[in-house]
Amino acid sequence: MRGKVLWQLMFLLTIAVQAKGQDIHKFHSIFIYNFSKFIQWPTEYKKGDFVIGVLGDSPVTQHLKTMAVSKKVGNQSFSIINYNTPGDIGKCHILYIPTAYSKWLEECKTSLGGNSTLIITDKPGLGKDGSGINFLIVNGKPKFELNRSAAEERRLKVSTELAKLAIMI
Repeated sequence: MRGKVLWQLMFLLTIAVQAKGQDIHKFHSIFIYNFSKFIQWPTEYKKGDFVIGVLGDSPVTQHLKTMAVSKKVGNQSFSIINYNTPGDIGKCHILYIPTAYSKWLEECKTSLGGNSTLIITDKPGLGKDGSGINFLIVNGKPKFELNRSAAEERRLKVSTELAKLAIMI
């Protein structure tokens, strides 16, 4: 199963490269959903809905909501929650911080406290600043950085398959 998903991610990366000028937000939402298959959360996070939080206003939100209607993460239905400020953030599995809100990365980490939340960003430098996964464009191609230690600090286990596709920090 993971091998199939790995190939799907590689295929999506290829399509994303070919689709320059297309809606990068749609690709981000697909990757955010698929990253959930390569991360292991603590047992207490395997009950109820799988929650993906989005800070602020982003086109990614609508793409994720569309997927949430028909997809699951393992046995869990997933739901999308928008947070207006870092202080609004509740318990979630994934928190996506769009570029426009990247200045709030530190406040988001503080608001999350010890929660096992994968933080995903899309601005150069934020992988080194503590997000677990950071989208970026390298030589015109979409890539992502993986900060394995930031993920492990939040008690998340990252599969080696995902690490193979990432730029490691």
